[in-house]
Amino acid sequence: MNCPFCQGLQTGVIDSRDNEETVRRRRECFSCKKRWTTIERVEGLDLKVIKKDGSKENFDREKIRRGVAKATWRRPVSMAAIEGLIESVEQDLRVKGAKEIKSWEIGNLIIERLRSLDKLSYLLFASVYRDFTTIEDFEQEIAKLKSDELSDKK
Repeated sequence: MNCPFCQGLQTGVIDSRDNEETVRRRRECFSCKKRWTTIERVEGLDLKVIKKDGSKENFDREKIRRGVAKATWRRPVSMAAIEGLIESVEQDLRVKGAKEIKSWEIGNLIIERLRSLDKLSYLLFASVYRDFTTIEDFEQEIAKLKSDELSDKK
């Protein structure tokens, strides 16, 4: 790996830390002695997403991040929690092992995780994902949330 500071070719790993989906490495340049951190992640999914209209596109982690970030904007949800949600969705997709998946399946994976993360963010995401068009759509979803909370308390 080239040093990002001096472009030197002689670099080494000082420390490595693994977590579920990434490896964090602390590196040092032997020429300029500067240090930096790299994060390695399993290569993205080789997966085609089948959209509602039947068209296909490559799986895009950033698209999920943007959607979840919009839903959680100004909510008490950290970027680490969002990253965890995305990694969890990707892990489920890897386990499935499919080459193609319908967009609504990915949406369902996101929605179930977002629901436990932050109820209002879940509602905002669901309103777009499920294409809410009336106030009654919101009221029905809120009623479901309330009934689930009551059954969880029992």
